[in-house]
Amino acid sequence: MLLATFAILMLGYGVAFTLASVSLAFAALGGALGVFELRLLAALPERLFAIMRNDVLVAVPLFIFMGTVLDRSGIAEALLESAGELFGLAIAVVLVGAVLGASTGIVGAAVVTMGLITLPVMLRAGYDPRLASGTVCSAATLSQILPPATVLIFLGDMLQTANSQAQMSKGNMAPEPVSVGDLFFGAVAPGLLLTAAYIGWIVLLASLRPSACPARRPTSRSSESPGRVLGRLAAALLPALILIVLVLGSILAGIATATESAAMGAVGALGLAVGRGRLSRRLLREVVFISARLSSMAFLLLFGASVLMLVFRGLGGDTMISGALEALPGGLHAAMFAVMAVTFLLGFFLDPFEIIFIVIPVAGPALIGLGADPVWLGVLFAITLQTSFLTPPFGFALFYLRSVAPATLTTGQIYRGVVPFVAIQLLVLAVVWMYEPLATTLPRWIFR
Repeated sequence: MLLATFAILMLGYGVAFTLASVSLAFAALGGALGVFELRLLAALPERLFAIMRNDVLVAVPLFIFMGTVLDRSGIAEALLESAGELFGLAIAVVLVGAVLGASTGIVGAAVVTMGLITLPVMLRAGYDPRLASGTVCSAATLSQILPPATVLIFLGDMLQTANSQAQMSKGNMAPEPVSVGDLFFGAVAPGLLLTAAYIGWIVLLASLRPSACPARRPTSRSSESPGRVLGRLAAALLPALILIVLVLGSILAGIATATESAAMGAVGALGLAVGRGRLSRRLLREVVFISARLSSMAFLLLFGASVLMLVFRGLGGDTMISGALEALPGGLHAAMFAVMAVTFLLGFFLDPFEIIFIVIPVAGPALIGLGADPVWLGVLFAITLQTSFLTPPFGFALFYLRSVAPATLTTGQIYRGVVPFVAIQLLVLAVVWMYEPLATTLPRWIFR
């Protein structure tokens, strides 16, 4: 069934419909052969309605709405202009990517926005095209790991289910819950480490090859005092930071769930748009349309994945996968490596949401059963997916950037530019893998 699913996906058919239709076809085949109980399909309507009643997943359209409003509010332009004068363009791009990533959580929108705004400016300033393209791509994909990334919301929800299954298989009928907030705060330290590593590489390259990262040229504002520049930077930065504090701080303080904080974030984003004089009926209509389209896509994928997992378990696939992973020599880490390698390869062809809905229900219970901490596992998955987003020749971020990059920037330059950043990703992934408390200490301190 899995092989047939991947084969049809490679032909270009819609993922959600492929997952559901192939699963139902194999359910019928299994019923005819006497290896699948067709009465299990009676549980399908309740499973789909349970997805729609899931309070945690209500946060998804709200965060998408918030990110789309911010994407069109002009915050990125103001941030880059002020931060670029203070730190230099390349470092400013990373910092703004981190701030916008923590505000929006949508990779495609971040890559396109950063590419349109910053790439032409960096190329005109004399930056090495490879450094410029690599910086923009890597900074934009920070929205994959920094909370409140929508990927983390779905990961948290799927890991909650996987953890319950793993614990109940061990006889623990009251497992400790895994919340989206756990995953949000588990991703903070790795996300900041990744941001610092990007900046460190840019500083090192600027020291070794100053021509690749030229100093800012004098402008009409060069005579401004440092205090005035800092004031403009604060004016541009504070609204986004306040929104981040509003969203994450409300969870940290225990006064709001992830869903409630998403609602506050959506209202806060509208407030910022009003404050900048950008909110109009046309903008609001566009934002609502985009949010509805992206949310519908995500939930339709979840419906298809729910059908897949129902049939997969009915055919005994979960037992097969669990047995295969447990039989690998090397225990937990060998099983983790196998699953992460498959996840990385799937990232060349499938969207992160699609990968999460396929891989986590299949492999998550087995890995947690082998001793993996759910939060640590979720953060590793997020970093792996982010790395596959950047890796040539199929990384989605590269295609997003190619669609908005000037014609003078070749695809080869984009590919070569991201190689050092992919190496940094793999290094951070190894650090988090070897030092689990980097992902688990903060959520345990906050929520325990």
